[in-house]
Amino acid sequence: MKTIPEKRVIPKKTSEVFSRRFNPGVWFSTLCFLLFALCSSLLAETIRDRLVASIDNTAITLSDLEEKYAATVKVLPDITREEVLNSMVNRMLLVREGQKIRIEAPSEDELMNEYIDLKIRAFIRIKDEEASEYYNSHREAFGEKELDDVREEIENYLTERELNDRLKFHLAELKKKACINIRLHEKQ
Repeated sequence: MKTIPEKRVIPKKTSEVFSRRFNPGVWFSTLCFLLFALCSSLLAETIRDRLVASIDNTAITLSDLEEKYAATVKVLPDITREEVLNSMVNRMLLVREGQKIRIEAPSEDELMNEYIDLKIRAFIRIKDEEASEYYNSHREAFGEKELDDVREEIENYLTERELNDRLKFHLAELKKKACINIRLHEKQ
């Protein structure tokens, strides 16, 4: 019996060799898998940073809150996360309102302060009777000083007190108009 020698195919061109070793379908599938794995890991990091509050279409994440809380607790050790979150919401509302009326400022702090000065502080006037009444009811705090000596100090104090009251009312009005969702204690 005669054996037939096995016929060996020798590629004629280098492109045939390359196409056998480099299969575009396999490479494309591998590349897609690697991109999917990378996107999944990035998405997993994003999901871990959960939403704790939203104001209309603006979000506050847990990492934003923790960063602000860490900075604030150094100055005010007794402050709670809820209080910090509430101040972040208030700040966002005031900055947004300042932007609506086109206040330009180099920072959000300055924009917010200018908005408060323009929309609230500008309308506060302390009457002489109010300053006199405060002086008379707190006379022991001023010692031997006369009303004229402490009038500016009293007016500044009464202005700030009135500003705080009006600001609370103004923020309550802004909160009524906004869609605010707080999720600080929800588990996700």
